[in-house]
Amino acid sequence: MKRILGVIPARYASSRFPGKPLVDINGKSMIHRVYEQCKKTQALHTVLVATDDERIFNAVRAFNGEVVMTNTNHQSGTDRCFEALQKQSSSYDYVINIQGDEPLINPEQIDLLAQLLDGKSELATLAKKIDSAEELFDPNVVKVVFDKKGKALLFSRSTIPHIRKSEKETWLEQGKFFKHIGIYAYRTDILGLITSLKMSRLEIAESLEQLRWLENGYSIQVAETFHESIGIGTPEDLMKLKDLV
Repeated sequence: MKRILGVIPARYASSRFPGKPLVDINGKSMIHRVYEQCKKTQALHTVLVATDDERIFNAVRAFNGEVVMTNTNHQSGTDRCFEALQKQSSSYDYVINIQGDEPLINPEQIDLLAQLLDGKSELATLAKKIDSAEELFDPNVVKVVFDKKGKALLFSRSTIPHIRKSEKETWLEQGKFFKHIGIYAYRTDILGLITSLKMSRLEIAESLEQLRWLENGYSIQVAETFHESIGIGTPEDLMKLKDLV
């Protein structure tokens, strides 16, 4: 049976929402709610928070969660996950990187991702069908296209694929579009390799780290989820959780 480490990267510093992991959501911090959702999964052998801030570290300890301190200079959650893995005394086959700003993440999404991890899979992630024109043309919503076997071909902030012979107003009727759900699984040997790669041309252009992996020849398996994810990027986004918590 494969051993999977679930890591929730959590930084205190944020240009749009400083201290976001510790914001109170109906009596519990955001990081506490993410942690509880992860603990409901069947797939994860261990769940831990990887942070660079003592306030978050102490808050996780206060609710008896597992937590490790990591370097403040990491450029991405992927880098933080690798350091967290290195600090473990046990060995793991895969690491799943769970976003720390999705307090209502569905445990079934994590279990679905874990089903892709057969030992051969290098990297894996999720996608959800786009149903609104607002999302379809929003550059903040990352899109993904994948082949018939579920392997990612491209991620972009642009609308992909581009339907050449149709008006944009009809694109949703003409084709199927998917948005990327930002949860990643890494085979542990691959995680060590991708964190040593230099930023790539496409990554710099789109500001999407997964393009670095594709440009360097790594394979990203994609599974379709039917659960919506609610990310909290600003204080105003907390309104999205109204009546849900």
